[in-house]
Amino acid sequence: MSDWQELEKKYFMSTFKRLPVTLVRGQGIRVWDDKGKEYLDFVGGWAVNVLGHCHPVITDALNEQSRTLIQVSNQFYTIPQLRLAELLVENCCLDRVFFSSSGAEANEGAIKLARKYGRIHLDGAYEIITAMGSFHGRTMATIAATGQRKFQEPFVPLPGGFINVEYNNIEAIKAATSALTCAVMLEPLQGENGVNIPDSDYFHEVRKWCDRNGLLLILDEIQTGMGRTGTLFAYEQLGIEPDIMTLAKGLGGGVPIAAVLAREKAAVFSPGEHGSTFGGNPLVCAVGYAVLSFILENGVPASVREVGAYLMAELDRLRSSFDFITDVRGRGLLVALEFEGEISGKVIEACIERGLLLNPVKPNAVRFMPPLITRKKEVDEAMGILKDALIQIS
Repeated sequence: MSDWQELEKKYFMSTFKRLPVTLVRGQGIRVWDDKGKEYLDFVGGWAVNVLGHCHPVITDALNEQSRTLIQVSNQFYTIPQLRLAELLVENCCLDRVFFSSSGAEANEGAIKLARKYGRIHLDGAYEIITAMGSFHGRTMATIAATGQRKFQEPFVPLPGGFINVEYNNIEAIKAATSALTCAVMLEPLQGENGVNIPDSDYFHEVRKWCDRNGLLLILDEIQTGMGRTGTLFAYEQLGIEPDIMTLAKGLGGGVPIAAVLAREKAAVFSPGEHGSTFGGNPLVCAVGYAVLSFILENGVPASVREVGAYLMAELDRLRSSFDFITDVRGRGLLVALEFEGEISGKVIEACIERGLLLNPVKPNAVRFMPPLITRKKEVDEAMGILKDALIQIS
């Protein structure tokens, strides 16, 4: 048997802080490593595997489409792309869609749309206000949009045109707005910064401010979309609608597909101004259509609300037993458990030993992003493992 982790050290660029597990197989919400050990997967490919691993809906779509047509240029029409476009638009508040391959690429598309909109309608305005603690991607523009210095500092100077302000602070957005502002870009809740949830009136105030000043409101739903927070899209719980929305992660259930959606007024691209070689190819669109259809037809968001509430309640019970747990927060099946000290690494290690995979989202917090098909009995199993791990390190 090869020592896969040693091969990684020899050949791969050092970009990931990997956990010491080499996964080789998955089924449902469980995965197995190269030694045959089984794990309960509450990472879910970073909120990607919404239907779990190797769900028949996904594998059947892959098998059927791979025998028919995998990749062609966007110079031509393809049926899977148009079917998915129709299904997405008919189930959200937006009018037009463009497909790409990753969340960062979708956010780049949203940024380009906002800048062109500003050029046409706002006297050339080009600045976009984003939030501190946000995460919008790893390209140069999306790093500049991301309000976290740790991602920005290695790559300065960054592209201009982005102003990072405090999240959950409408006055900060107002103060940053100028004649150069064309849009505000926010996450409904901040997943990568520890599942931070804004006040209930925050987005109402942001929407009012954008409307008053003629600005576009961009919602980055790359992590929160596709039922993750208990509605198909998180904006439905905010009581407002965006002008532009980006999706990725769960859209393909495991295959690389992303989308930028826009209201008619904001869909200002002209032919030749944007594109993607692999974006929206027949294979990934067939899978995306199968995943979205399953979510809509099987009441997945309602199940997420129920199981997510159960997960939060069980974590609150753990909180009452361990005084070093300081907070439980989340929406649906995107949840964080925060600690008094920087012990998330120890928690993750103890959970791995017992067969549970979690995400160390911050030094003092772990994140739960299980597949949306997770049931209460699997939450019980995870909580039992987590409790034993917390006892070990306490």
